[in-house]
Amino acid sequence: MNPETEHPVEELDKDKRDLPLPEGTPDEADLAELAASDQVQVQDGRAWYVVHSYSGYENKVMKNLQNRIESMNMQNKIFEVVVPTEEEIEIKEGHRRRTKKRVFPGYILVNMILDEESWYVVRNTPGVTGFVSAGTQPAPLHPDEVSKIRQRMEAEAPRIKISFREGQSVRIVDGPFADFVGIVEELNLDKGKVTVLVSFFGRETPVELDFLQVQRQ
Repeated sequence: MNPETEHPVEELDKDKRDLPLPEGTPDEADLAELAASDQVQVQDGRAWYVVHSYSGYENKVMKNLQNRIESMNMQNKIFEVVVPTEEEIEIKEGHRRRTKKRVFPGYILVNMILDEESWYVVRNTPGVTGFVSAGTQPAPLHPDEVSKIRQRMEAEAPRIKISFREGQSVRIVDGPFADFVGIVEELNLDKGKVTVLVSFFGRETPVELDFLQVQRQ
């Protein structure tokens, strides 16, 4: 079920306090740390802020906010709204699937001049539950970190997601060693290759294979 189509965001309750990011995935923890710095110098009042939304509704909330910015003539204070995504290739059971993955599920980046008026527009957008804050104030991201996030979004080579790790047992499903079982010795994500230790004539022999040629046991 797609939550963005099954349950309109406009009907969701927004009566929640602005809270720091909850502890959870490394990506979320990293984002909280980046936004918690009190050393960020805001130039000309313009900076990137992190807004919390309902997970799975990020694109709908972004559209809601963009519509409010236009209808309330706030283009001079709220400049850009971004849901960070990256391309990912998932390799599972011998199949390759290309998808768009949200970098920070449940969070949206907003480039804005923060004052009472712009805060009100963002905070009262349907689906927004608060700003990521340091203490009681919304915390801006450092420009260097924003650049890193954008580079991640614009990377030409997609991230590769696989279901096996070094030290795990895998079965070879294609090639001359098909049906052999071995242990993952090394992963090369850049080349899409895995080195598997296979017992061959009583000796452990390293075999380099494509990710599609192995499956996790």
